[in-house]
Amino acid sequence: MPKPLQDNICNEGMFSAFFKKHYQSLYSYLYYKFGDYLNPEDKAQEAFTKLWQNCNKVTPGKAKSYVFTIGNNMMLNEVKHHKVVLQHQKIKPRSHTNENPEFLMQEQEYLQKLQRAIANLTESERTAFLMNRVEGKKHKEIAAILDISTKAVEKRIYRALSKLRQDIEEL
Repeated sequence: MPKPLQDNICNEGMFSAFFKKHYQSLYSYLYYKFGDYLNPEDKAQEAFTKLWQNCNKVTPGKAKSYVFTIGNNMMLNEVKHHKVVLQHQKIKPRSHTNENPEFLMQEQEYLQKLQRAIANLTESERTAFLMNRVEGKKHKEIAAILDISTKAVEKRIYRALSKLRQDIEEL
């Protein structure tokens, strides 16, 4: 019984014969499975290129399944990529706003002044105010966290609001 001359497909003649024999069937498989949109011809060629790059690791008996698996995986990766692209196309960036630049600048200045006003509050007022207004906690929850009475929480939030109103009126 004749033994195969090589245990891999690195021989150019063997690879060329393998390519001629299986290229059309791989292309047809990819075309029928995924259609023409994802360019199955390129993926089939890339699969054979990968086979050539890894020819030392692939025996002639496994080469066909290797090429078909690589081609299929490349097409699946392309499908995933197209899904991501389509997902990003759905999210349209705001190309224009209804606000004019002057309004946007005033809004930014207002936010900066508000942040400064909040920073000027005492620590106890700022903590109670932010827990209530930003985190949405109730007075009872804040009292339990800070270990103070609910009346103290109410007073801190009231003082914080009064100071903020006063600072913002100056704007």
